[in-house]
Amino acid sequence: MRILQVSPYDFPYPGGVTQHIINLDREFRARGHAVAIMAPSTVPEAEVNFPNFYRAGTRIVPLPVNQSTARVTWSPALLPRVRRYLSEHTFDVIHLHEALVPALPLLVLRASRSVNIGTFHAARKSFLFYRATRPLIHRWQQKLHGKIAVSGTARDLVYRYYKGEYRIIPNGIDVAFYGQPAEPIPDITDGKFNIMFLGRLEKRKGLDYLLQAMALVQQLRPQTRLIVVGGFKPAQRRRYQRSVETLGVRHVHFAGFVSDEDKRRYLQSSQVLCSPATGGESQGIVLLEGMAAGVPVVASDIPGFRSVLRDGEGAILVPPKDHVALARNLMRLIDNAAKRARMAEFGHRRAQDFAWDKIATRILDYYAEVRDEVGGDAPAWTRGLPARAAFAP
Repeated sequence: MRILQVSPYDFPYPGGVTQHIINLDREFRARGHAVAIMAPSTVPEAEVNFPNFYRAGTRIVPLPVNQSTARVTWSPALLPRVRRYLSEHTFDVIHLHEALVPALPLLVLRASRSVNIGTFHAARKSFLFYRATRPLIHRWQQKLHGKIAVSGTARDLVYRYYKGEYRIIPNGIDVAFYGQPAEPIPDITDGKFNIMFLGRLEKRKGLDYLLQAMALVQQLRPQTRLIVVGGFKPAQRRRYQRSVETLGVRHVHFAGFVSDEDKRRYLQSSQVLCSPATGGESQGIVLLEGMAAGVPVVASDIPGFRSVLRDGEGAILVPPKDHVALARNLMRLIDNAAKRARMAEFGHRRAQDFAWDKIATRILDYYAEVRDEVGGDAPAWTRGLPARAAFAP
């Protein structure tokens, strides 16, 4: 098939949607499909690093969303650029990630004459944008022939505003990569018990509660270390360093943003991966990465995590915002090496269900299913397409 993947987000900026697209691109190409990517990009290198990448916009507008920032694009020239590109290339399927987020996916939907598939990644209690803009974008939402949600939590959010059938196909992970043995990080392989936090330093990720838990843990288990891995701004780091000092937590290592290779090394150099997120998580990719690396998980009992974790087997789930319960369960694992080993073994097996080759197969099967359903009953924009330049891999 000839497939176009569309993202509303600044492509070079780290994020789950971008990683999802990159991995699908790799899997689809390996199977002989012709794939293109359309997204905004603040740097031109994306067109060099990814074959058939179309840089749809360069002007980025930061939007505060879910205690984070979505880097989307807008320009008066955007719609003409989209129309020109789609008039010059033919696609069997256009796959729009966060299909109703402004502005690029909506403009692609408006101009598309292909079979359109939307994937919804976001999960939160409510989404003001969906509620406020529904009268304006309902028309374009109807051009989605198929809809995917990465979890039940993500489906519940969008279904509240746009009824319909949503196929749940989760995000994938590179199981083989994270399971491959890696060299340990020398600075943290000194005999201390390493507890790792992996994620951006946003409030909803819950690092505040983990620091409070560590203050309790270290009173009874002083030879423990907290490793903080993930992108953060200097001001964010200073805030948490002040908390470390106020709480009297020792042995805290702020690693910051690291490469995938070093992330694997940090995971495999840790004894527990902890995610005390308070909400807003659609699935919990970092937890699956930890499980694939053979690390037992302690995480908040929130819907997005519950969809991939099984309490008491590959993970221990604790009530969100409860630092005492978090500390108690961390100490359970510190004291029980046999339990950690059993959890690591189960977690590694569980992670296999989310391998990218399996996820890509499910998505391709869904493409074919939707195309067959559209068939002769396709709306005007998918029937009798004029001859246009074929998209070549």
